[in-house]
Amino acid sequence: MLSTLLVTLLGGLVVGLLGRYLAPGGRDNIPLWLTVACGIGGMLLGSYLYAGLFDCAEATDCTPGVDWWRHAWQVGLAAVLVVAAATATARRR
Repeated sequence: MLSTLLVTLLGGLVVGLLGRYLAPGGRDNIPLWLTVACGIGGMLLGSYLYAGLFDCAEATDCTPGVDWWRHAWQVGLAAVLVVAAATATARRR
């Protein structure tokens, strides 16, 4: 459980930073800390939703190797949260 949490936090940090890199400050008004927080939150939420829906308490319960579907859920929800935060902090004309 601890290893899953640490990998999820590290993955959220990476996803948040990649999201910030791909959408630089000129287009979005979202601060770096919020992008990283959305990445971490999306990874945690995606992991728990996947575990709840598919009855997988640990990563090894569903697949014997890397659980690519869990990671797809994590990255997808992290992207949704980053887009929602960017929309909420968008510049008004």
